[in-house]
Amino acid sequence: MIYELRTYNVKPEHAADVVAVYEQYGWPQLKKWRKNLVGYFISDIGPLHQIVHLWKFADHDARDHQWTTLRANPKFVDFGRRIRPMLASQENKILKAAPWSPKV
Repeated sequence: MIYELRTYNVKPEHAADVVAVYEQYGWPQLKKWRKNLVGYFISDIGPLHQIVHLWKFADHDARDHQWTTLRANPKFVDFGRRIRPMLASQENKILKAAPWSPKV
């Protein structure tokens, strides 16, 4: 099992807009993959204006399949075009669970 931690740093002036764009354009496409989703989060303390999401996959091939399929979806591409200008940066990390970690 691998995990992907995606952090989007939102330009502060677009904080509310990003949530609206996710709800209207992003989530309708992403929810088809919710079996892989651990959770979506909005930062509250620490670095602000972040959207963080954690995904779990059986392996790298499963991860690649999800994102390749999404990137081939015109509605998801449209979501990307809408949200990208509102982001200051994005960071993705691939994580492996420590041996003592609970199974999520």
